[in-house]
Amino acid sequence: MTPTTAVDLRFSGLSQDEQAMLDQADRFAREQMHPLAQRMDDEEWWPEHAFASMGDTGYFGIPIPESHGGAGMDLFASGLVLQAFSRWNHALALSWVAHENLCLYNIYRNANEEQRARYLPGLISGRTVGALGLTEPGAGSDALGSMATTATRDGDDYLLNGTKIYITNGPVADVLLVYAKTEKSKGAKGISAFIVEKNMPGFKVAQKLEKMGFRGSQTGELLFENCRVPAANLVGHVDEGVKVVMSGLDLERAMISPICLGIAERALELSLDYARTRVQFGKPISDFQMIRSKLADMYVWVESMRLFTYQALRAANDLEIGGGGRGSIHKITAASVMYTAETMNKVLNEAVQIHGGTGYIWGAEINRLYRSIKLLEIGAGTTEVRKIIISEEMLRG
Repeated sequence: MTPTTAVDLRFSGLSQDEQAMLDQADRFAREQMHPLAQRMDDEEWWPEHAFASMGDTGYFGIPIPESHGGAGMDLFASGLVLQAFSRWNHALALSWVAHENLCLYNIYRNANEEQRARYLPGLISGRTVGALGLTEPGAGSDALGSMATTATRDGDDYLLNGTKIYITNGPVADVLLVYAKTEKSKGAKGISAFIVEKNMPGFKVAQKLEKMGFRGSQTGELLFENCRVPAANLVGHVDEGVKVVMSGLDLERAMISPICLGIAERALELSLDYARTRVQFGKPISDFQMIRSKLADMYVWVESMRLFTYQALRAANDLEIGGGGRGSIHKITAASVMYTAETMNKVLNEAVQIHGGTGYIWGAEINRLYRSIKLLEIGAGTTEVRKIIISEEMLRG
């Protein structure tokens, strides 16, 4: 069925074509992804067939031009797919966006034609799993300034040494876009980006990490010990990887908001269903004013999330290659993900309250959604970093 939170096209901010895209992705996710969610959460299980199925259905390479094997749409369409996926299996949706946005789209935007020809087909088909390697044990919010991973030129190769941690898709990735310092004396301005393949000598998955939420979306620690990467796999120019990082981070923030929105939509739908069917004192709890007050608040919060999410996605559509990391787009993407993550927190808190004891049980779907809250207030820059970005851009103007 269509989610209860679906709104009239006149007020959704979507065109008929965009709504059709959202509905189509919703049907796919409900039928193909939702049945996987419980096992993924219970066992931290990775469904190896899922990405190939997504690729066969055309859900990778959405903003990539048809000339390069993509769907030739835009980032907004990609965000709608992510919103629908997040309603039904937010863990798999997280892995999808790490592959689609952080790896695949970043490579398309910044790589040369030879690199595109080599890596895009496998990533778009879903036969190759992609990831991005930025965060390190000592470099989180200060990912650039504190980066310790190095890349040293050695003939026709670079030797990468260092550790990356909390890497989504890391344990199952075939292709990774990895950042390393090529000139330590330049600090954050001495970073370069490389395409690393899992079978390159010196690369290994140090450990798979088990998480509180988004379980089944594989997260790991990656180790580079004299990892030999061909110089031909340098993305862009040496010491100019910061441009790739900052442009990619703005796009990443724009694409986290649809995850928050999709989860919140599902939480409201589950809460409505539970309120209608749960009987106490001889009548459904939906008859009680305090429950109705919570549902009304949740509806308003979800709709406000929808507006901000779509606004940020449309703004990010116009981000030029090499752009980002400054100006209005830097501010609005940080504001969007800050607002949607914090508001999703409020929606899920009320959803669990409505479910009562049922919501506190690990195996309940609403419990699974609740455990997703904190990552979205941490990933792609913490709430505190988002506030720094917003205030700096405001004061700069």
